[in-house]
Parts: sequence; structure tokens; C-alpha cells
Amino acid sequence: MEDLKKKIREIPDFPKPGILFYDITTLLRDGQAFRDAISVFVERHRGSNISAVVGIEARGFIFAAAVAHELGVGFVPVRKPGKLPYRTIRKSYSLEYGSDTVEMHADAVQPGERILLIDDLIATGGTARAVAELITECGGEVVEIGFVIELDFLRGRELLKDFPVFSILQYPA
Repeated sequence: MEDLKKKIREIPDFPKPGILFYDITTLLRDGQAFRDAISVFVERHRGSNISAVVGIEARGFIFAAAVAHELGVGFVPVRKPGKLPYRTIRKSYSLEYGSDTVEMHADAVQPGERILLIDDLIATGGTARAVAELITECGGEVVEIGFVIELDFLRGRELLKDFPVFSILQYPA
């Protein structure tokens, strides 16, 4: 995993002073590193009867769609409000200052389906928690919530304690 970690570019003071941004575009640009990251998720779930892979806008789409393709299952996008064309269900969640909302098509997850949820990064866990709740409200089972990067110091796993969580890379360790 250290090889993958070397592919993440760290950008200080982005998008605002005091924030250290972990840029995955350098990992995505490296064909072998991108393939290796996808393979980690695929090998964890090959043969585990996943029904679909749910990806969170926007960077989660990149990883979730590739994993779904490799597993031979469907991909379900979760987006910000107003971006999906059909009837949606939504979940709002708290941010440090305010709130945000995510939406999914109302028929995207069926009762009894086994769902792998993937995003690029977990910080506080609020977005992933909201999406996992949407999945369970539809009757789906969240088999695992997977992340490429986990910011340990923000303790997002605590908010996701009701779900299995996996991350490929942990920071700052």
C-alpha cells in the first residue's frame, strides 16, 4: 500500500488555508496504481454476491464504476439534489457549518440487495452515513463502505460504526 500512498499528491492550503488536500488525480493518472486500487476492492468482494456498487459524487464515481465493471454488477450513482432525472429519495446530513443533501433514484436499490458503497475519501463520515441510510431505507444491505483514503484524525469511522468500513490508505499514519 505504500506504493499507492506515494501516488497521492498532498496540496497544502487547498481549498482554503489550513487544509491539506489529498489529490487522487496523480493516482488516477498512473495506470498501474489506478488498477491496483480497483483490484483491492474487487478482490475483497469477488464471490461475495454483491448486487450493485453505489458511488458517491463525484470522485467516488470513478472507483465505484470501475469496481462494478470488474465484479460484473451494476453501478448506482448518488448525487447532489437536482442532478438525477427520475424520482429520487434524499437524505440530509450535518456538516461542520450547515447541512448538505444527497439523492438516489427511488428504484436504484431493491429490498434484499447486497450493496458495496464506495467513495474516494472519508473525512467526518457524514456523506457516507447518509448514503448508507438511503440504502438501508430501501431494504438493501450495506455489505461494506469502502474508501481509497481515510483521514484517521477526523474519526469518520465513529459515525459509520453501524456498518463495515474499509479503507485502502490511512492518513496521517
